[in-house]
This record gives sequence, C-alpha cells and structure tokens, in this order.
Amino acid sequence: MKLLVLSLTSLLVVPLVLVRLEAQNSQTKPEDDVGAPIKVDVDVVNLYCTVHNKQNGLVGNLEKSEFLLSEDGTPQTIKYFTRETDLPLTIGLLVDVSGSQQNLIQIERQAASSFFASVLHKKDVAFLISFGADSELLQDITGSPRLLEDGLSHLKLNAGFSGINAGPVPTMNHPRGTVLYDAVYLAGNEILSKEVGRKAIILITDGQDEGSKLSMKDAIEAAQKADSIIYGILYVDRQFYGPLNFGYSGESVLKEMAEETGGRLFQVDRRNSLDNIFDQIQQEMRSQYAIGYTPTNDKKDGTFRKIDLRTTTKEYKVQVRKGYYAMPNPQ
Repeated sequence: MKLLVLSLTSLLVVPLVLVRLEAQNSQTKPEDDVGAPIKVDVDVVNLYCTVHNKQNGLVGNLEKSEFLLSEDGTPQTIKYFTRETDLPLTIGLLVDVSGSQQNLIQIERQAASSFFASVLHKKDVAFLISFGADSELLQDITGSPRLLEDGLSHLKLNAGFSGINAGPVPTMNHPRGTVLYDAVYLAGNEILSKEVGRKAIILITDGQDEGSKLSMKDAIEAAQKADSIIYGILYVDRQFYGPLNFGYSGESVLKEMAEETGGRLFQVDRRNSLDNIFDQIQQEMRSQYAIGYTPTNDKKDGTFRKIDLRTTTKEYKVQVRKGYYAMPNPQ
C-alpha cells in the first residue's frame, strides 16, 4: 500500500493551474465563437460552472452572451467559452473511515466502486484517499477502474493508531479523530496542483473534523489554488451522535467547503441514496461550461479576487467558485 506524506511544516504556494483545451481538428474557430478552445495564457483565469433552474435542473444550452462576469466588482470580458461535456476529468475521492463512519464503510465502498466504473471515460483519471485518525493514499492517480477497485478494498476503520506506521499525518496529541481538513489539503496541494484540466474532490464524510493540524481555511485555499471543485456528500450515522446529535456540526462545514470552491453539498437520506448522489455528481461534471477571461487587474500579488458569475436570466443559479488567488507566474 502506498503512503503519501503530507508536510505540515510549510504551506506551499501553488500558482493558478491553467487549462489548455486542444482543438479537435485543424479548423480552429474564432475566439468569439461558442466552442473556441481555452488556450494556455498565463493571464487567463479559467472557470468551470454549472447552471441550475428553479427546479434545480441543469441548464446546458446557454450562449456566452447570456453570462455576466465581474471580479472584485469590476465587469470582465469573457474571452473563451465552451459547452463541452466530455472534457477530461481528474477526480479525487476522499472517504471518511473514522469511528463515526464505522457502520457506513461497506456501503461507501460499493457505491464508490460503481461510480468509478461508470464515470471514468477514456482520458479521465482518479485517485483515492481515506482519512480517519490520519490520512492515507490508497491509490495514486490512475485511469484504471481495476486499480481503484483494489484501492477501495483497503478501506478500513481508522479510529486511532494501530502501529508505528499508522499514517502520514501525525496525530500524537489526538489519538482518535477525523483529519478531514488535512486530507483535503493533501489532495489539493500535493496531488491536484500538479494536474491540469477539470479537477474535483469528492468528499464522503459526516463533515466533522477532529485532530487536523490545518484549518478549514487552509483546506479550502488548497483546493482553490489547485483550481479544484469540492463536492460534499454528507453521510451521517445519526446513532453515533445520539438522538440530539450532541457535538455535531459537520453539515455547515461541508456546505461551506463545497460552495467556496464552486461545488455543492449532497445529503444521503431515505430519498437520496449514495448511488443516486454519485449519478447527480457525474451529470454535473459532464454539464459544465468552461469560461476564460483576462482580469483587468493584472497584478500578481497573491491576493484573493472575488468572482461573481451570473446569467441574464435572473432565476437561474450559477454554481462556480467564489474566487481565486492571483499568484505570480512560475519562473
């Protein structure tokens, strides 16, 4: 089993990862046309978004002219725009195996196996991390459903140290816990920051963090700097927390992490199974708009820039990350 060590002594600054969508033939369209490729440009900010109507259905037939974009309150011009559903994906599945999830792990394993088998297309890749008292890379990036299936077979309860090599994230002062924030940071900073294209972190957890060395802000920032969307799947064993859910606050945490990065929170309940939620996430990831723009503020000062993207149809809701970090260009 492969372990990936997360260094907590320094937080690396990750430059904004830019996307290149190659034209499919030698006939390139003008940049103003729908379907024009988003090109490599160190000054281009790339956004992936989905649009929902009042009934929460996906809206996939909008034109570039139907989007309104601003950064820190200043209107921006959309330079590149495409409505493709089969752009390559890099997916990180992070599964909570702490004590509070003990009764759910087998269900999580089966649903994740079906998800990988159905969602991964020819150019898509994925990786698998489990987290409990520490975080562990069960399968590095691969396009093989078989290898991911093998990684899922190693999902097991991790509610405390079981030996000298129990995991890469030390929790000496917290012998039992759920290092949710550390695991998200690991996925964003150590893995997804090195990838290009569309990237997503899918979290299966009750959202309760106990014992992380890093904060929720650190985790969100790592995902944002890696240009990655977080989809939160709230899966709670209510019996673990008792009838009054004493000490439980995970739902609001997971909701904030998802919304800050342009994702969405889903909840497993009687009407919505884990399999159904995986299907919804797959549909969203295949129904994204890709938008690129050159900011009018060209300073690369590392500050966070707020993004506001909406449509000319007011009742539509645009699901997109809240902003980005204007990092200096790599040397």
